Amino acid sequence: MGVNASVVAIDAGNSKTDVALIGEDGTVLSTARGGGFQPSAVGVEAAVDVLASVLGQALETAGERVGSIGHVSACLANADLPVEEEELTQALVERAWGATVEVRNDTFAVLRAGVDEPRGVAVVCGAGINCVGMVPDGRTARFPAIGRISGDWGGGSGLAEEAMWFASRAEDGRGEPTELVRTLPGHFGFGSMYELIEALHRGRIAYERRHELTPVLFTTSAAGDPVARALVDRLADEVVALASVALGRLELLDEKVPVVLGGSVLAARHTRLDDRIAGLLADRAPKAVVRVVSQPPVLGAGLLGLDRIGAAPEVHSRLRTHYN
Repeated sequence: MGVNASVVAIDAGNSKTDVALIGEDGTVLSTARGGGFQPSAVGVEAAVDVLASVLGQALETAGERVGSIGHVSACLANADLPVEEEELTQALVERAWGATVEVRNDTFAVLRAGVDEPRGVAVVCGAGINCVGMVPDGRTARFPAIGRISGDWGGGSGLAEEAMWFASRAEDGRGEPTELVRTLPGHFGFGSMYELIEALHRGRIAYERRHELTPVLFTTSAAGDPVARALVDRLADEVVALASVALGRLELLDEKVPVVLGGSVLAARHTRLDDRIAGLLADRAPKAVVRVVSQPPVLGAGLLGLDRIGAAPEVHSRLRTHYN
């Protein structure tokens, strides 16, 4: 007979889902990984079925059963608005996986994984870009983060498109010269932007592969190309704008507080980007402490769950030690 899990932590992104069953002492009883969570593409019920499948694997490994869990802490991609969090919470409540359920946007998992207490701000830049903040009294700061219609700029996909825009115009004469006109198509073995555009448009290069151009942009920037550098600088400006606004909403601009950076773009530690973020943030929030999170977001989901059930500090520490 298994030891009942106090918390099930779920971190579900667009491409993968991680689940961890956590015992009452903070011990990780089992973990499992499965497919991505995309309710906007397949519908809520089908998306939750993916979570159910991964949870089932973790339960089987730990000798647990559905309904034996105390609290479900689910940090989910595509839960961008509070109304979406409410809808997804109801969908998980109906599955009766645990006694209580809390759904948050997955950026909160990145933040909590990178801080010692639920206090700070996180900016995540992977395929897209998002920012959240929280303080121990339960107040949060967040943005809709659903693309250009909500004022977003940046993210790996956005950077790739911006780089292609400048390179295309450089090749046909509408824009200023840039080395991107050679480095972007060269990544795919083409000799011109026209060839790359045609390959993308005709489907010879999969849509999802455009994100491969983002590291090319940073390499071109590091080599000194002014256009590429300007795009990198603008991303730093966006990161600091998000972080400083979130800090201001939570009245943390003048306090020593972590600003956690996560996602593939920010975790890559590009020197120019890192230096500009640090410099700009020092002006806007001089006491902020920049951290790049290295722990997996499922840790953050677990810590949020332990926060919710009022677990002791040593329980939190045991869970964190498992992932360090």
